[in-house]
Amino acid sequence: MKNRFGIFGKNCFSMNYKFQMFKIQYRLLLVLFTTLIVGCSNDDGNISVDPDKETEIPDGDRLPSVSINTLGGSIVDEPKIDALMTITEDGTITFDGNIAIEIRGSSSQFFFPKKSYGFETRDASNEDLDVALMGFPEEEDWILHGPFSDKSLVRNKLIFDLARDFGMYASRTKFTDVSINDDYQGVYVLMEKIKRDSVRLDISKLKIDDNLGEELTGGYILKIDKSTGAGSGLSSMNSFISPHAPLSGNSGQTIVYQYAYPKPDEITSEQRAYITDYVLGFENALAADTFTDPTLGYSSYIDVASFIDFFILNELSNNVDGYRLSTYLHKDKNEKLRMGPIWDFNLAFGNADYCSGGSTQVWAYRFNERCPGDFWQVPFWWDRLLQDPEFVSQLKARWTALRSGILADGNIHNKVDSYVANLETTNAIESNFQKWNIFGTYVWPNNYVGASYSDEVDYLRTWIDNRLWWLDGSIEAL
Repeated sequence: MKNRFGIFGKNCFSMNYKFQMFKIQYRLLLVLFTTLIVGCSNDDGNISVDPDKETEIPDGDRLPSVSINTLGGSIVDEPKIDALMTITEDGTITFDGNIAIEIRGSSSQFFFPKKSYGFETRDASNEDLDVALMGFPEEEDWILHGPFSDKSLVRNKLIFDLARDFGMYASRTKFTDVSINDDYQGVYVLMEKIKRDSVRLDISKLKIDDNLGEELTGGYILKIDKSTGAGSGLSSMNSFISPHAPLSGNSGQTIVYQYAYPKPDEITSEQRAYITDYVLGFENALAADTFTDPTLGYSSYIDVASFIDFFILNELSNNVDGYRLSTYLHKDKNEKLRMGPIWDFNLAFGNADYCSGGSTQVWAYRFNERCPGDFWQVPFWWDRLLQDPEFVSQLKARWTALRSGILADGNIHNKVDSYVANLETTNAIESNFQKWNIFGTYVWPNNYVGASYSDEVDYLRTWIDNRLWWLDGSIEAL
């Protein structure tokens, strides 16, 4: 590995990790201060948030309900603890069994009193058990996403539904009410965890002896993200560094790819070498003078259509984390590198007050220009891809086609309206915000603070309209 990493070896990993931890600690202090403010009443009449307050769910129709009993244990961020879970839909119990559960998320688990959770369904012997929850295909890994700073409650569901309409795989989602130890926790979104699976991300299974020829070519899942869950930090065993520095970064930042599948403790040295060399081959071809050549250039390495759709989804939402965090890539056997699945858009659609995250009139892929000192930067790819007339031509054609259907103003509004109607008719909005009284209160990193749920949804609708208008002109002008 020494030759592959060169100066980007063990010492660079160590320094990057320490710097990353410093940035996280700084942000934690800043936002914990904000959280203290959120939890206090003030003269403006803002209602305090009491995470321990029990809330009676109003009578009437209900969302599917998830009730979790931790058997006296406390849910923590690793390891998962044993628990019991009951799911009730339309008055009928559709699951009643064992799970193992933990807190999930990076910033959110520290910043927000409403936690998100990852859980596995288990059998009576406490072994993993594939189950079809709420009509989703059978699996054993699941997520309960708890929208908190997203006071509309719908941002992640909206983008995932749009991505599936595009023809991409994206996590299936369903609104649900969650209670833990008989204490109501609010509206959650049941989601599939990103996994290689015939009913999720359908790519080939790599076995430990798939180390030669065609069998070595897939499938792989990589991610660009924080090192949460990567053990004691980043190393050449669980990740690799791009030799191409991010544009505009001013603090020696690098782009790090983590092995998501096969997992770092399961991937073989031959498989690590193959996927590392493949991605670096793509980057080198993209950086070369011949980058537009159909044989020598980048298009021989990547599925261009998947990159265009990924670009459109992140730009549509001006995802402040886009391209640089929660960014997944995958490669199937004998196939090119593809972008996705998409993940984690709760700070998108105008819900971030830093680095122009709330603006409708900036390019998300140019994040580095606005925040060159941020630790997590956008790879150089997108600037370079937009220098290729053929890529731009395909992008324009795809945008035009989407705007006449999937991304038509009316279609997006109809989706948002259907989510809101579902939450209203099931009394979920009232229940959630009785538990979490945060209207009129800044919750990091809100760009807008509405006085009511209607205010928050109106802001989202207007923001999307303005964003679509700006993108129409800006994409045409490329």
